[in-house]
Amino acid sequence: MIKKTIAAFFSLVVLSSLLTACNTTRGVGEDIQSGGKAISGAAAKAQE
Repeated sequence: MIKKTIAAFFSLVVLSSLLTACNTTRGVGEDIQSGGKAISGAAAKAQE
């Protein structure tokens, strides 16, 4: 009984860590994308 409880707890911790990592990766991707848009906008203004 205790082994099953411990296994369930660690499974929950691992799953929550994976979900957090997915959100972090998504956030980094959005930051990079917005940075790229800012660079493109600055390059367009410099060409004018």
